[in-house]
Amino acid sequence: MGGGRALRSARASAFSLLALANLLWAGNWVIGRALRDAFEPVALNFWRWLIAALVLAPFALPELARARATLRRHAGLLGLLALAGVAVFQTLVYLGLKTTTAINAVLLNSSAPLFMLLCSWMLERETATRRQLAGMLVSLVGILLIVSHGAPGKLLQLEFHAGDAWIVLAMPVWGLYSVLLKRRPPDLNGVSLLFVISVAGLALLAPAFALEALHAPPRWPSAREAAGVLYIGLAASVAAFICWNRGVAIVGANAAGFTLHLLPAFGTLLAMLLLGEAFHAYHAAGFATILAGIVLATRRAGPAQGLR
Repeated sequence: MGGGRALRSARASAFSLLALANLLWAGNWVIGRALRDAFEPVALNFWRWLIAALVLAPFALPELARARATLRRHAGLLGLLALAGVAVFQTLVYLGLKTTTAINAVLLNSSAPLFMLLCSWMLERETATRRQLAGMLVSLVGILLIVSHGAPGKLLQLEFHAGDAWIVLAMPVWGLYSVLLKRRPPDLNGVSLLFVISVAGLALLAPAFALEALHAPPRWPSAREAAGVLYIGLAASVAAFICWNRGVAIVGANAAGFTLHLLPAFGTLLAMLLLGEAFHAYHAAGFATILAGIVLATRRAGPAQGLR
């Protein structure tokens, strides 16, 4: 009995962390779209992770000094996590946000759970349950309610842009990152792991950053633009990734993936708060439907439930 209660408590904490990560990332998508003219995609990603690495360094370096053997033993895995989660995924997102709309971007981001299921099956032979698939479909209905303003016919009026292809290409990269997290070294805590992949990601980004700077020399940002980069570096990188990594470590990539359907819902709420957009009944209906789908997909049917 006590073990079951502890397990439920751990899962509840994990899903709270995953929800918080999605809220912080929703801000990243809104700000990334707003900064599309101020920063080139690689540059924005580079400054984001440089800020994150500088903030994490004082907390991570003491532990890493004692974990050199672990770093050497898992260098390949850590390099893959840095390549997928730091260097490639967010650069593709910022590249997409240069030419697509925020609505299209968050709608396409909702395909991430599907790619996470596929990556889980390919790498771990972990299959989805009927409950998970049903929950994913219910959540997608909620997203479509918000995007269509409660009128499904409006979906046919959506315009697609070149940036949409970059967003779609980013989704399997995120799936790969999230699945590989299950193989993370157990003796590296969340802060140290994030610092290592941040520094490795910066090393991978540096050549592209230099080439991009030669092609489009950067300018000094305004105070508002600098504040946006600080948010991306601190909240959407440090805080959100620690929350996500911890949540995935507890519940697994498949279950965590379904919480990504919260991102477009949170994005809508942020647009209303920050941009003054009006709240309508379809917002409430869509958000409630998304939550229902997540609950359906992630709750356990019983103590003996497994993958089937």
